[in-house]
Amino acid sequence: MRNPPEKNTGSKRTKSLLREYTEAIGIAILLALFIRAFVVQAFKIPSGSMKTTLLIGDHILVNKFVYGIRLPILNKEILHFSNPKRRDIIVFQYPVDPSKDFIKRVIGEPGDTVKIIDKKVYVNDQPLDEPYTVFTDPKIQPAGVSPRDNMGPVAVPPDSLFVMGDNRDESYDSRFWKFVKLDALRGEAFIIYCSWNQDGELSLSSSESYIRWNRIGKLLH
Repeated sequence: MRNPPEKNTGSKRTKSLLREYTEAIGIAILLALFIRAFVVQAFKIPSGSMKTTLLIGDHILVNKFVYGIRLPILNKEILHFSNPKRRDIIVFQYPVDPSKDFIKRVIGEPGDTVKIIDKKVYVNDQPLDEPYTVFTDPKIQPAGVSPRDNMGPVAVPPDSLFVMGDNRDESYDSRFWKFVKLDALRGEAFIIYCSWNQDGELSLSSSESYIRWNRIGKLLH
């Protein structure tokens, strides 16, 4: 006796393919969320406080794994690898408004003493070699007028960092709002993966808009 022919094989095949695509997309989304939460996250530079190391319109990747593993929702570190070192470029929650992320360079590590005399930075009474710095305002402010050019000495607490922007005359940093807590760290910036024009926008209709090809792939130091 002959078996009746199977029906709706095309419909079953379509459902099977749809399920495979749905599962693949779901896995890709979960993997992307995992990477963003624990491994690497992209950020855009909105200001000139780190120029010329970083320019407005630079898009960077931040290594969130280098210092430890932190649960994003609870903001609790579950594994600790190391603390940021002097001259590391870090992204962190802005102490005055944690809903914002800032990027600066580490100047003082926990336990360090930092002071500034006529724009020159001293850490533990030793002048700091800083080839990355830029000064856009030649005026040197007298001591006691502003912490921008003259400050300290201040002692960095055991759980904190003293950070500054490379563009010293146009950076709002630890000179004004003091320290960054270690538990506010997002990670270490390590590469520029894309860079738009000075306004940070890309417009194909504008002759003044362009991609900075020479900055793409630049490692940050």
